[in-house]
Amino acid sequence: MDRRQPCVYILASGHNGTLYVGVTSDLVKRVWQHRNEVIESFTSQHHVHNLVWYELHETMESAILREKRLKDWKRAWKLRLIEGENPKWADLYPTLL
Repeated sequence: MDRRQPCVYILASGHNGTLYVGVTSDLVKRVWQHRNEVIESFTSQHHVHNLVWYELHETMESAILREKRLKDWKRAWKLRLIEGENPKWADLYPTLL
């Protein structure tokens, strides 16, 4: 995976746990920051560290638009999105390395 590619992602604290939707241009670096609680944020406060879904984009503009839309989704819709591609809620971060 190219480290510098716009991406929307969802982190979870565990299966059906707390969710976080984010956007980045460097998924490996950003998830590492979440996992190591480098920045005090929602994810560090709620221990949301598992990468359970992500989607690559051609431009940062399209990634930001998608992130905003996903943040407006109902929780049930986000759960279906995750389970459609990752039914076991596996942590996808190791697959990026």
